[in-house]
Amino acid sequence: MRVVVTGAHGKVGRAAVKALAEAGHEVTAVDVTRPVFERSEPGTPRYQQAELTDAGQAYAVTVGAQAVVHAAAIPDPTSNPPHVVFQNNLMATFNMIEAAVRLGVSRFVNISSETVPGFFFPERPFLPDYAPVDEEHPIRPQDPYALAKHFGEQLMDAAVRRSDIRCISLRPSWVQWEGNYERNLGPQVRDVSESGAGLWSYIDVYDLADAIVLATESRLPGHEVFYIASPDNAGGHDFAEALRRVHGDRIELRPLARPDASGISCAKAHRLLGWQPKRSWRDYLDENGHARER
Repeated sequence: MRVVVTGAHGKVGRAAVKALAEAGHEVTAVDVTRPVFERSEPGTPRYQQAELTDAGQAYAVTVGAQAVVHAAAIPDPTSNPPHVVFQNNLMATFNMIEAAVRLGVSRFVNISSETVPGFFFPERPFLPDYAPVDEEHPIRPQDPYALAKHFGEQLMDAAVRRSDIRCISLRPSWVQWEGNYERNLGPQVRDVSESGAGLWSYIDVYDLADAIVLATESRLPGHEVFYIASPDNAGGHDFAEALRRVHGDRIELRPLARPDASGISCAKAHRLLGWQPKRSWRDYLDENGHARER
């Protein structure tokens, strides 16, 4: 298929472009960063610069596409003013799905976020109702990032009501790659109390890219939402024991797929997308959370 990938110069977008191209798709990479005017390497996907909060530019990059993977976003609410995060992320998503509907794109993969339920960046902190968290967990966002991602999922719902487009929203956990495992996950491996809001969950960017390819190629009707996280937790902790130790009985413990389970369940992605992650923190870190020699 002819696939447009937005946010193509970001951590997720780069991996998605590569995986989709390797899967045989014709990829157009889109980002707000300026292109480099050099002769391209053979096989390099076409690149187009665009500011997607501008509707005209969103339409321009979508013309001729059969599928869109929308990964472009300010990636968290902490480094920009709230109104900037909300306006950028929501309007870019609105413009891209609007363009996709109007131009007859058949498939749209919306990169949402694990933060949608609201317990990652709240001004009034609260804990998940239960763990592992799944797609049925109540949604209570407070911050501009999670709110924009939640509204983005609602835009997908609206799109399938008014057109024949198929939409999938992926909620990745904390995305890791070979350059940041030690910095990000090392503390959680060494100290179980460093659980984070995601309850020791994470996802390798290349496993996420595999999920994006499956979502792009999926023929599931309507709009489906999937969490994407590694099946194990960072540190390989006994999840039940760790949850009790850190949070007592304040979070309901639900059945686990394995003793060292993630704080996020991806059973739905396994079942409906056929997604099977291949990578673990153990490929990059030793049992003390330090980088392995590669």
